[in-house]
Amino acid sequence: MRAGFDTALARVVEVFGAAHPHHAYLFANRRANRLKVLVHDGIGIWLASRRLNEGQFVWPYSGSEKKHHALTQEQLAGLMVGLPWQRIGPNDVIRVV
Repeated sequence: MRAGFDTALARVVEVFGAAHPHHAYLFANRRANRLKVLVHDGIGIWLASRRLNEGQFVWPYSGSEKKHHALTQEQLAGLMVGLPWQRIGPNDVIRVV
């Protein structure tokens, strides 16, 4: 989580080949209580971070599972505030608790 703008962007380019417009790239620490997001908004690129004082972000994989996972805009918004993003469907409706 010490990575700054240039390091995060370099990692995205290394893994995905490029930082694509209108995409967000998420990074989490091992304890899953800190999150960084690198966003290409079509005009420029910005880096933001979020830290939870309690609990953890629910990450889309564990251990040896795939580390690259596509999220919808609603799921990304849920992940950023600590909601169960896997259960969020169209129109921000949580279908299962």
